[in-house]
Amino acid sequence: MKINFLKLSILSILLALISCNSFSQKQDTIKLLAPDMSGGKPLMQVLKERKTNRDIKEGVLTDQQLSDLLWAACGVNRPDGKRTAPTAMNDQEIDVYVALKKGLYLYEAKKHILIPIIAEDVRGKMGKQNFTKDAAAMLIYVADYKKMGDASDADKDFYSATDAGYVSQNVYLYCASANLATVVLGWIDRDAMSNILKLRSEQKIILSQCVGIPAK
Repeated sequence: MKINFLKLSILSILLALISCNSFSQKQDTIKLLAPDMSGGKPLMQVLKERKTNRDIKEGVLTDQQLSDLLWAACGVNRPDGKRTAPTAMNDQEIDVYVALKKGLYLYEAKKHILIPIIAEDVRGKMGKQNFTKDAAAMLIYVADYKKMGDASDADKDFYSATDAGYVSQNVYLYCASANLATVVLGWIDRDAMSNILKLRSEQKIILSQCVGIPAK
């Protein structure tokens, strides 16, 4: 009986440790700071400085930078819920997934929050180039065809690609204003990424975009 009691005690301790470890790995929803809409460089200067820069170093964005980046990408900028980036028929079909060092998230623009997907660093899997693993954030633009109603497949392909382009250009302009490096990536493994992001069959990855701290 003493041996059985000892075994049960050890088992209880192990289960408690596993439970604590699982709890510690749980991701929480991130409530982003309110975007700072009063700062930044003048528009013409930002256009002059807009460029692709793959030369990045390991680093993280500040909480304010992350908030401003995502709001600039496709945040809500009007009381009627419309966004900083246009979409055909206001379908708002482009979802932005965000891969950070601490995990993968989905940006919820209406509440300006990040919804956790997995507690894993997948930045290096969001593009085929080595520098993606050092990105402060990897943004993945996913078109949800279910939100596009009865449009033809050809129209869904065309408009979702166009709308993702608007989002990526917003990110380029924000990065120019905030002195960050960025590059859009089309050379990506969409099938592998779809599995990581846990996408449905009607969701399609258009592009990913690397945002990082300039190495120079």
